[in-house]
Amino acid sequence: MRRILVTALLFCVLAPQASASTRQDVTLTMSDGVQIAGSVYVPDGAPPTGGWPGVMALHGLNGSRSQLATLAGGTLAGYAVLTYDARGHGASGGQITVDGPREIADVRELFAWFAGRADVRDDRIGAWGISYGGGAIMRAAVEGVPFAALETVESWTDLYSALLPQDLAKTGVITGFVSGMRPDAISPIVAALRDDAYAGRNHAQIRAFARDRSTRHLLPGLHTPTYFFQGRRDFVFGLEQAKAGYAAVRGPKHLYIGPFGHPPSTFPGADQIPMGLHIRRWFDRFLKDEPNGIDREAPISVVPEGFRDARGGTVYGFRSLPKTQTVSIPLAGTRTIATTGRVVRTGGRTQDTVEVFGAPVVKVTARSSGGWSRLVATLTATTPRGKEIVITAGGVRTRPGRRTYAIRLIDQTTLVPARSNLRLVLAGDTLKQNPGNLLYLDLPMPTGARVTIGKATLRLPVLHRPISR
Repeated sequence: MRRILVTALLFCVLAPQASASTRQDVTLTMSDGVQIAGSVYVPDGAPPTGGWPGVMALHGLNGSRSQLATLAGGTLAGYAVLTYDARGHGASGGQITVDGPREIADVRELFAWFAGRADVRDDRIGAWGISYGGGAIMRAAVEGVPFAALETVESWTDLYSALLPQDLAKTGVITGFVSGMRPDAISPIVAALRDDAYAGRNHAQIRAFARDRSTRHLLPGLHTPTYFFQGRRDFVFGLEQAKAGYAAVRGPKHLYIGPFGHPPSTFPGADQIPMGLHIRRWFDRFLKDEPNGIDREAPISVVPEGFRDARGGTVYGFRSLPKTQTVSIPLAGTRTIATTGRVVRTGGRTQDTVEVFGAPVVKVTARSSGGWSRLVATLTATTPRGKEIVITAGGVRTRPGRRTYAIRLIDQTTLVPARSNLRLVLAGDTLKQNPGNLLYLDLPMPTGARVTIGKATLRLPVLHRPISR
């Protein structure tokens, strides 16, 4: 493990740089006739021989290219940058099929247009994508779009396991995504599969849809330098998405774990300065051939919880994922509940500060009857000061009769202070833990649905030594 001190006064990399650029707005017609609205940022002054190195930057679902203006004009100053409103977003036409073949064709056609500019070097074009945009650039890369370097932020490598882990849909996440779309931009296939996911049917079709939009199974063939940026606490796309991608890629690769992401986190996080520095240095190394040493540094960076750029902070570098130990906590008891009920098990008080790192697993015996169809576990910690921390959650589909389930919770890293009380809530949704916890919604089950919860065991992966304080 290596400690890297970052001082806010030295690296204001997310602020505009001294090198200015000029923005040009464009409208480009795709091969199917749909018009895509974009913006090109070109550094001022004469381009170098062969043209400026370039970056395509892609926004998240229900976002727009305007959200990337600071990235394009600040962190990426000195590059030609192409941003655009994905189809079905902003000023672009068309419908959203969640990074389906048509969206990937858009990436390919826009790359060709960008590479064809006289002021852009066609063999030094990288791609940066956040969430939905990250899924698009990774799929485009494995399908042969010749990016020279990749950076993906809070995104997925396997869409099915992200949104339907253990075949149970994160209904609150899916609802939030779809409800944010323009009504005219929702593809019929997206609407149909959303309904199937809610109802727990047609999993084969959903898997096929997700596989066509995933990259994990194809990443062993990717040799493009790839940097995965993933949030410590992201309940949409957990850490396992980037961990698996990092393990699979065969070319130069790095993994950065920081305090940003989808809820319960936000983007950007408190680590804007070190993250911006890593973004810049990765592209400088592989698009400008600058020997800045990033490819020789520890390939895994972990930002501690509570990091603050304003006073400087420590980012920890590792050669491999930090080592953990598993704490096993028995949670005894038996109780029967209906759809409005919940079972609460307490895991005792933590003696020391611990930092959860990975995916906890709840092994539980349950007897379902009357059409009870799912079991959701939410793990929380209440600090000595009374603050409740939702550590993670997860769920499984249940079947009639008495069975033992292993519920794998979302992979994350969370600091739990000493003398905190651990609590596990088992129910049909996450709202029973807290009405504001919208991860798994309270979808209808039959009136007579019942479940009897028996003994349970919580297996909690924690760092040998916490890096957060």
